[in-house]
Amino acid sequence: MIPALGFAALDATSPMTPWRFTRRAPGPRDVQIRILFCGICHSDLHTVRGDWGPVAYPLVPGHEIVGRVVSTGADVTRWREGDLVGVGCIVDSCRTCPSCEEGLEQYCEEGMTDTYASPDRQSGLPTQGGYADVIVVDDRFVLRIPPGLDPAGAAPLLCAGVTTYSPLRHWKVGPGSRVGVVGMGGLGHMAVKLAAAMGAHVVVLTTSPDKLADARRLGAHDVVLSTDRNAMTAHRSTLDLILDTASASHDLRPAFSLLRRDGALCLLGASPEPHRAPSTSSFMMKRKTLAGSLLGGIPETQEMLDFCAAHDIVADIEVIAASAIHDAYERMLTSDVKYRFVIDIGTLHG
Repeated sequence: MIPALGFAALDATSPMTPWRFTRRAPGPRDVQIRILFCGICHSDLHTVRGDWGPVAYPLVPGHEIVGRVVSTGADVTRWREGDLVGVGCIVDSCRTCPSCEEGLEQYCEEGMTDTYASPDRQSGLPTQGGYADVIVVDDRFVLRIPPGLDPAGAAPLLCAGVTTYSPLRHWKVGPGSRVGVVGMGGLGHMAVKLAAAMGAHVVVLTTSPDKLADARRLGAHDVVLSTDRNAMTAHRSTLDLILDTASASHDLRPAFSLLRRDGALCLLGASPEPHRAPSTSSFMMKRKTLAGSLLGGIPETQEMLDFCAAHDIVADIEVIAASAIHDAYERMLTSDVKYRFVIDIGTLHG
């Protein structure tokens, strides 16, 4: 077994605390990684606090991981000691269902193995995530961090990046596309950067006047206050795709009205409460689609990382010490971050 030190939630309400535990002994297809940075996703907060169901505590969250290879199993040929690599939201899957065979492991029909809070397919114990100094992962679920990408800024790409990249690719966004982005948080700011880099005309829909200038800095061509009825009316029936990144319950109808015929509104934010949906006639009159998208598979995640390297894209981050995780969670609840916290894992050891 491999000794590890992490920051763990011991229950749903107490601040996280240092916790020593063990990782599985590396097998012939495993890669042992020394973690350098780990992003903090809003999903971490929801999971830790039990918003999505019962949790097996202690729990080490974190699925936006960048680190260096320490050692590899005898059958591993793709990775060598010292390689800069990443681990995202998926660390295993059945590998044999149609989705897995197509490189869409996030839709594994047996259920993907999440990086944390998921039964490990080898041990049966709950997986533990990246708020820790070391992790052991099957080599097929390890990703190459391209040269030139800042390791800390690249960490959120492993979740926020691919979660927004995947639907942009699925709906074939490119020059001439008009893409709306609802929300300007961790996911939203990546959606703006990626859609703009693909050549789309990007329209940000926000309730926050203080984010108007920032949206343009990130690459938005238009910024609309969704509370401004006149501004919303001016954009009616103009968008091909809207990525809705908001994680709180809200009314989908105003954004839905901005779609052109055959347009799609894709939900990316996982709200614990239901949204207010458009009427049936709103779908029928212009053949619109209300859809959702989950993460991205391993091949698509590598494609996204390479795309980001080619376009010099990383997340806007605030690097914090491990001791500041609780404060970061509290700040996330009030949207007091631009736009992703990233833990410097070197601070775990003081």
